[in-house]
Amino acid sequence: MDLTTLIGIIMAIGLCVWGIGVEKIGNFIDPQSLAIVIGGTIAAITASYPLRILLDVPKHIMVLFRGKKYNIPKLVDTLVDLAMLARQSGLLALEEKAEEIKDPFLKQSVLMIVDASDPDKVREMLEKQMDDMIARHDEAAGLYEKASAYAPAFGMIGTLIGLINMLKGLDLGGGGGASSLGQDMSVALITTFYGSGFANIFCQPIAKKLRVREAEEELYCSTVIEGLMGIQAGENPKMLREHLLSCMKQSQQKKLLLKAEKTGGGGGAES
Repeated sequence: MDLTTLIGIIMAIGLCVWGIGVEKIGNFIDPQSLAIVIGGTIAAITASYPLRILLDVPKHIMVLFRGKKYNIPKLVDTLVDLAMLARQSGLLALEEKAEEIKDPFLKQSVLMIVDASDPDKVREMLEKQMDDMIARHDEAAGLYEKASAYAPAFGMIGTLIGLINMLKGLDLGGGGGASSLGQDMSVALITTFYGSGFANIFCQPIAKKLRVREAEEELYCSTVIEGLMGIQAGENPKMLREHLLSCMKQSQQKKLLLKAEKTGGGGGAES
């Protein structure tokens, strides 16, 4: 489980409360301003996106806390094992092995190289699936990025509403209105505070974390595609491992390659 988003949000709220002062926190509580910012942002998002995307919001929240789902070194080991099996027994031997694979994308990809003879066609189909996945993730992250733009705008709308009401109620002929000018101005500015806070404490961090998860899944899918194209082409398992690990940090590459040499992984099918 990944709690960094929750920890960051709690820290940001805590720092704001500390900066305000606990004894003054009541000055920053205004239900009407909160309704304008939160309600207005939700209303604008609802008007901007179809229902199918809005219904996926609980799934987005689950993604934030699920932790890192994809283990690239483990995937590389799996692909190298498949490459060794294919070199020893042929591509048809992978069909039975595919039944043991739990990940749907990897399983389907393995079956495709077994059934299809045209590598370009297989690559095109797999990359199309990956592009569709990226498009869905872009929609999800874009929802929160759009919310982070709407929230400050509604904060400004609330401020303008407060200023208009303040000026309309200002008694130019006496001191009643002028004496409450400071209090009325502070209430008008609260919505700007709410809008900025909602955008930068909640919406932007959620959008960024979804982008990170998207990049992880994109790396996983591209590694699967490159690995299976290498297997279909009959690439040497050892060279395949080095090829697939090229996307990782140099220090991590050396560590994993050294481990593979010690265990003999990827080197048993060089003939």
